[in-house]
Amino acid sequence: MEGIIYILYSLKDKRTYVGSTDNLERRFFEHKAGLVKSTKNRLPVKLIYFEKFSSIDQARKREHYYKSCAGRKKLKLILDKIIKNVRVPRLDS
Repeated sequence: MEGIIYILYSLKDKRTYVGSTDNLERRFFEHKAGLVKSTKNRLPVKLIYFEKFSSIDQARKREHYYKSCAGRKKLKLILDKIIKNVRVPRLDS
């Protein structure tokens, strides 16, 4: 079974969330619908990055790495370029 790690960016608090799944479309829908405890108070979120792996175990290992101190530093380098291009919608329009 294929595994995927993904990174969400909260437009509310400007923070990221790292997760893993075997079905990115379903999991992203769950996040957007407020069904995930970790992100329901941080909506709206945007999917800004994902990586595919040949197994869910490999994806979970990468997720664990990105949540470690060394992984966060590496991830910051990747995401700094991506986050600069994320547009925050205006609330008054």
